[in-house]
This record gives sequence, structure tokens and C-alpha cells, in this order.
Amino acid sequence: MLNLLKIQKQIDYFLEEDIGMFDVTSTVMIDPDAHGAFNLNARQSLVVSGIDVARLVFERYVPDITIDIRAKDGDRVEKGACLMSVSGNAQNILTAERNALNLLQHMSGIATETARYVKAIEGTGCQLLDTRKTTPGLRMLQKHAVVCGGGRNHRLSLDNGLMIKDNHIVVCGSITAAVKKAKALVPALIMVEVECDRLDQVREAFDAGADLIMLDNMGLKMLREAVKIVDGGVPLEASGGISLETIRPIAETGVDYASVGRITQSSPAVDIGLDGAK
Repeated sequence: MLNLLKIQKQIDYFLEEDIGMFDVTSTVMIDPDAHGAFNLNARQSLVVSGIDVARLVFERYVPDITIDIRAKDGDRVEKGACLMSVSGNAQNILTAERNALNLLQHMSGIATETARYVKAIEGTGCQLLDTRKTTPGLRMLQKHAVVCGGGRNHRLSLDNGLMIKDNHIVVCGSITAAVKKAKALVPALIMVEVECDRLDQVREAFDAGADLIMLDNMGLKMLREAVKIVDGGVPLEASGGISLETIRPIAETGVDYASVGRITQSSPAVDIGLDGAK
């Protein structure tokens, strides 16, 4: 899932942004050849995501580093668990610390929140999807974190699927015309999805041959009616304003997917610290 070559290129930018000319504190306070040993410890229960990313940060800036990874992406760990041990040049480790922690905390936060949503719809048959509401430059990392938490990815990028929205429909003249055009031109293995906010649109999209129908901001009654209209003939995705409090009843309407932008857009970072090893 993770393109490590691409991540390595991003890490260079992240380190350059954070360090500037040089790390004044570590350079002044720590002898250049001092050795240090540290543990990355979970300070709360969490779902791990970003271990390899944190490893790459340390390896990029601390060439002689020794790393012992104690947890893998997707693991559920309790408060106090050691996720990774690092040892090597103390000055360089502490310079790279913040970047490694920021990425690991952020990705693990998304994975942890995703796991809560997945747990909330357990047993319904509905699957949790993410969206394109990601931070520019961090999409691959954030979508990887969703998978670590038990969710599934929607489109990875605009070239990953064809989604007909309201403005596309206006330009094309109708849902039927839009789907017909899409089916004639889209690459054979790419799905055609249609966004609908009314039940008559659901019926038209279904009759036109859409591969997937998004039900945008529909209430529970409308969702149930949409499920009846397609009667299993095409997958349905509920979307729009879904929260941890509302996702269970939405899933229980019979939709196949629930897409949630919040998990990548606003999941809180978890608490992971770098502590001196005893």
C-alpha cells in the first residue's frame, strides 16, 4: 500500500522544513558523538499506523542508527507499550524525533478513530470507506492509516474511478446521458458511480447501468427506500455528514458502504512519546 520511494522523497522535505539551517538546541546541548538509546512508547491505547514511516525518518537522518521495531501497522496496543526502540547518535535522533512522532501520531490517530467506526457497524454487513478529504501531500499516508484501522479506501485519486456528480449531470443533460457517455469512454475496469440526492435519481441511475450509486445526505427513510429500489442489483454508498453517533443506524438500512470524510480530515492524533531507554 505504501510507496516507500515516494515517502522517502517526502521525508526529505519534511526534515528540511523542520530543521531549517540546523537544530540549534541539539547542536548546542549534546556532544556531536554522544550515543543515545530511546523508546517510542504508546501513552494511550491505540491502533498502530506509520511504524515504517517513522523508521524511514530516523534512518534518513541518523545513518548509523539501530532500530528494533516492536509493533507493526494494524496492531492494537495498550498504554505503555513500546512500539520501537532506537539507538545511535543522540544529537541526530533528537533532531529527527519530532518528524517521526508527528507522522506516527497522526497516522495512528486515523487508524484508531477508523477502528471505532468499524466497531460501530460490526455485524451490519456495511463497510466503512474513506474519501478524498485528505491533507494535500499526505493522502497516501492517511489512506494507509484507514486500512490499518480496518476501513477500506474509496478512490485513491481522480484517475482511480469515475464519479458522476450533480454538475456533471447538468452539463450532460441527465443521469442517463451521463452514464451512457461514461460507459462508452471509461477504461474497462473502472467503475462508474453516480451521486444521487433524490430517489427518482436513484432509479434513473440504476436503470442507466451505474456500477455504484452514492446516496448523498439522505435520511434513514430515504436510504431504506433506495435499498428497496435497487434490490441488491447495484452496491449503495451512503455519504454526507456521517459521524460515529449516526453511522450504526445508517448501516442498518441495508446500504453496502458508508463513506466518512472525518476519519482522514479530523481524527485527533494519539499520544506517543520518545523516552530515554533505561
